[in-house]
Amino acid sequence: LLQDVQKHSVHTLVFRSLKRTHDMFVSDHAKSVAMDDESFKIKMDVKLKADYGAVLHMPVLKEGKDRVSQLPGSLHQIYTQPGDDPEYLITGTHAYPSGPGVALTADTKMHRNPSEGGIHSMALALPPSQSLMEGGGTRNSSLMRKAPTMPKPQWHPPWKLFRVISGHLGWVRSIAVEPGNQWFVTGSADRTIKIWDLASGKLKLSLTGHISTVRGVAVSSRSPYLFSCGEDKQVKCWDLEYNKVIRHYHGHLSAVYDLDLHPTIDVLVTCSRDATARVWDIRTKANVHTLTGHTNTVATVRCQAAEPQIITGSHDSTIRLWDLIAGKTRATLTNHKKSVRTIVQHPRQYTFASGSADNIKQWMFPDGNFIQNLSGHNAIINTLAVNSDGVLVSGADNGTIHMWDWRTGYNFQRIHAAVQPGSLDSESGIFACMFDHSESRLITAEADKTIKVYKEDDMATEESHPINWKPEILKRKRF
Repeated sequence: LLQDVQKHSVHTLVFRSLKRTHDMFVSDHAKSVAMDDESFKIKMDVKLKADYGAVLHMPVLKEGKDRVSQLPGSLHQIYTQPGDDPEYLITGTHAYPSGPGVALTADTKMHRNPSEGGIHSMALALPPSQSLMEGGGTRNSSLMRKAPTMPKPQWHPPWKLFRVISGHLGWVRSIAVEPGNQWFVTGSADRTIKIWDLASGKLKLSLTGHISTVRGVAVSSRSPYLFSCGEDKQVKCWDLEYNKVIRHYHGHLSAVYDLDLHPTIDVLVTCSRDATARVWDIRTKANVHTLTGHTNTVATVRCQAAEPQIITGSHDSTIRLWDLIAGKTRATLTNHKKSVRTIVQHPRQYTFASGSADNIKQWMFPDGNFIQNLSGHNAIINTLAVNSDGVLVSGADNGTIHMWDWRTGYNFQRIHAAVQPGSLDSESGIFACMFDHSESRLITAEADKTIKVYKEDDMATEESHPINWKPEILKRKRF
């Protein structure tokens, strides 16, 4: 017998088995399953409990003596008192009939409120999602929840143009203010770095050495050094006592777009079009880490003393938070849909904001939890700045500046400064902006080759410039 079975292929045996099974059950294909009373009763009990559990305890308006008898005994007794005629059992908080001009009938001429003992009994029987109101009625707390509204924003005085500084022969791409707040530095597409007096706006010094656009500058608070990077792939360290380059940091394979200094250790971080960020030891010029993971140009980098110590934004539309010790990504934020060109950290809170053409987004450290969107600056946002008073500034490619209240995301001012005479209308982009250390001046670097300085309007009051604010329902998008 075993030999006979082995002669057949597996396919044949399976087919025969299927055919036997089909022949056994073919006659039952069109027949419906016989109704089982017990199964039907269990099914209906489960459905009642699952779908109507929250209202099963409520008494039903009697339409016939047989309806009243269906109420659960204990609940029926809550709404009836000795001597009551069950024929006129009426529930609810309004006398019947509820419509004006409707005559009372025998069924609606009496209105019975529940007894005091009945109310207490029902309160104990209510599900946790329901509670008794003061009037004795019931409400569902989930249905009564109020829609969130925007909190009233803090009033900020408007900012006005205070000074226009000319001197560069190309787009001004970067700004840095020195720690003593006496002067500031700008880097430009004319390949020069210029140092300006902050109080008067006069040129103090020009530094030459880069052979292409200077995209980033930073002044050290720990040493008399100025750092710069540019599209010539170079990262330079300038000694400001001798006004000359003392160190080069070689390693990037393409244009270097931004740099930042670590606030507590002698480390410099740069980011580049080669899709990497590099961590350098300032003194030894050693490339401590090469931070890889982004898939496109890394446009902005920021450092802080707390974890995560490095944050980068990229044209691959992601933000990465880095572990400086391990040199690895700690978290990747993928909420943006377009290139992230700028990141700014709040000076007092453990939060930061990122700017992109789709939105400005606020995040919470250390894991990058999303806080809210700031929508309305419909342009490519190149730069962000924020001060301790909660004024967030965004500058865009079309020359517009928007001022926001950090806490609520309310846009309280929009500025579009006129381009300088001789410049094209297209040359009205804002490439960088920064508050000075007193936070009373806002410096912007622009495409019309100028540097503009803004200050708060001292004469403005909340009465003269009221907040045009409506407590509308928030429409915060998750992504």
